[in-house]
Amino acid sequence: MQKSQPEPWLRGTHLEIPAVPRAVLHAIELARGDITNWCAGLSEQELLANPSGLPSIAFQLRHIARSLDRLLTYAEGRQLNEQQLQDLRSEGIPQGSHAEIFNELSAALENSAARILKLGGKPETLNQPRTVGRQNLPTTVAALLVHIADHTQRHVGQAITTTKVLVALRR
Repeated sequence: MQKSQPEPWLRGTHLEIPAVPRAVLHAIELARGDITNWCAGLSEQELLANPSGLPSIAFQLRHIARSLDRLLTYAEGRQLNEQQLQDLRSEGIPQGSHAEIFNELSAALENSAARILKLGGKPETLNQPRTVGRQNLPTTVAALLVHIADHTQRHVGQAITTTKVLVALRR
């Protein structure tokens, strides 16, 4: 698919924000655009399908949305709550309408951008230590933010690949 404008990181936006959170915001903007371009036109049945045993696009989009929340919770210095753990357990269940899946993702992207702006607005915050998971694995705010960008893009790529498989199966 052809894009009419450069990728977000080449648009000269968010220049007032430190480089790490700016890059994460750009990754989220890129994710939104790529998912819209590639996946929004799929049917509900296609979103829930597992072609050739691949995880469904619904799973990928739900996982992006919910992992953003979980990773940002750690970046904010908190542990996951019971609802987040329950959401994690239900990500792989094939459910939800087209609108529900895309609304959850859209809300998560919006909410995540606001949380990133709040969290990463001060350069001194980026090197603050954080822990992840039940094992309290050590990291920093900056490392979590970088992982958010990487992880989001990885699952966007998987959703696009699965979309290509589904479109090929239409023929």
